[in-house]
Amino acid sequence: MKDKFLFRLVAAISLVVLLVVVLLNRKIIPGPETLPSYTYFLPRLNAIINGTCSVLLLVSLYFIRNKNITMHKRINLLTFCLSAIFLISYILFHYLAPETRYGDVDHDGILSSQEKASAGTTRYVYYGILITHIVLAAAVLPLVLLSFYRGLQMQVERHRKLVRWSFPIWLYVTITGVVVYLMISPYYNF
Repeated sequence: MKDKFLFRLVAAISLVVLLVVVLLNRKIIPGPETLPSYTYFLPRLNAIINGTCSVLLLVSLYFIRNKNITMHKRINLLTFCLSAIFLISYILFHYLAPETRYGDVDHDGILSSQEKASAGTTRYVYYGILITHIVLAAAVLPLVLLSFYRGLQMQVERHRKLVRWSFPIWLYVTITGVVVYLMISPYYNF
């Protein structure tokens, strides 16, 4: 019964987060007319958080390989908290800011054929990285939540089975989050 409740809770949290992100991405929930001054700092903050989480995930791996469970847990809890802050910042930015299109040099929200040509094949590389980043970010949330629960409950074998999937996916998502930021940042209108 406990596992059934856990799976339902994790599924509910994951679906709510996914729904909010989709609603904000599609601009179904309109943002304010005037943007707060901190709005355009949020993507940089998100990249910093993602980069930090990438390093912390590798440090966590180091500690668990050296059988330092206490530090492994502490680092993972810090990484989880930073990821939660990232999620809040990400949602806030996508609520506040207009959509940024890769290659939109004149910041008019429309990608002209000249802008597309100027961006070239890099645009396809960007979208390839972005799409895998988004899909895997959605997929990793329930895996991370379940991994954390199993780890905190010291259900080591179940934790290991989950982490075989959640760790590389989470690491990929944090690294590609930085890459996506570096690629799109020249097109932000600020």
